[in-house]
Amino acid sequence: MYSTSATRHFSGTYAEARRKFLDAAAGRGARVESFVLEGHQGAAGETLATDVACLGTPDADKLLIVTSGTHGPEGFCGSGCQIATLNDADLLSRIAQANIALLLIHAVNPHGFSHLHRTNEDNIDLNRNHIAFDAPPPANTAYDGVEALVLPASWPPTAEDDAALAAYVAQHGMRAFRAAVTAGQYHSPDGLFYGGQAPAWSNRTVRGILRKYGARARHIGWIDIHTGLGPYGHGEKIYPGRNAPADIALAHAWWGTDVFAPFDGQSASADVSGPVVSAVYDECPQASATMMGLEFGTLPDQEVLTRLRADTWLRRHPEAPPEQQRAIRQGVRDAFYCDNDEWKGMVLGQTRVVLLQTVQGLKSAKPLAGG
Repeated sequence: MYSTSATRHFSGTYAEARRKFLDAAAGRGARVESFVLEGHQGAAGETLATDVACLGTPDADKLLIVTSGTHGPEGFCGSGCQIATLNDADLLSRIAQANIALLLIHAVNPHGFSHLHRTNEDNIDLNRNHIAFDAPPPANTAYDGVEALVLPASWPPTAEDDAALAAYVAQHGMRAFRAAVTAGQYHSPDGLFYGGQAPAWSNRTVRGILRKYGARARHIGWIDIHTGLGPYGHGEKIYPGRNAPADIALAHAWWGTDVFAPFDGQSASADVSGPVVSAVYDECPQASATMMGLEFGTLPDQEVLTRLRADTWLRRHPEAPPEQQRAIRQGVRDAFYCDNDEWKGMVLGQTRVVLLQTVQGLKSAKPLAGG
């Protein structure tokens, strides 16, 4: 893939990404709908919205969904992949010939995308927010023992702070430490990986989109594009669905045996409650859903976590000097978006393969009982 082709689909800001996405969707004659996040502005004062582009017949019984920006600045990558798809005549032709509808959901978390926060306008991690809030939230009592270690009073951490954190890891192990921090928690609103106390705006918006555009589908393939975990440029195929043997077998049949599930300990991702894609079970119960979190590596995992700690610390300390604020936000952007042609080419090539595999999987899907 030529570097110029890779570069032109990606953007430097949320506003640029949104403009490119809407222009590409209009150029393809897609049905476009925008859901504006009221009461908030972007980093440059721009409107914030989750935008939808749909191609194919509305009554198609097979639907391919691609989402971007669940975790704010991860949207730089996902948006580039969506725009590349809209500019890929061969791929779109294959999708159309298979009578598959294509639904692109751009910037699930527009506030985080624009302001360079992984979390949303309320510091909610959207991949911890799609739970049943009428029941007690998942417990993560270990988080209380690490919050003061990962979010010290000052930033950067002092030598004493680093020593205390190292002592915890030495006692409990890195795996237990990462689980305590990243699995999700529901009681510290200004802490790390906070899942919220109610469905967030993005949660409600995605559910509404699924009810509208997925109501007729009998088979759904969903690719949710992420960054920040795993080796540089590698797209790990993460299974984020139910722990059901038939569902896992279908994911392996579509995408290969290198689809890893967080609950079996092989994935770079923590085993979390409430990922965005799980909403499909509630909103499209008539459909068979096969889902993947496509996670592209950027920096070493511990460096990414350190930059997330800095970002969360900054939310607690808005009085921080402007220079420090800018440095932390740039660090978060760099943790989730490698702004170079090599990485972008790796991303686009692997994404296209996954989308072709998903098209083939949907083509081979058998009618459901009663369908």
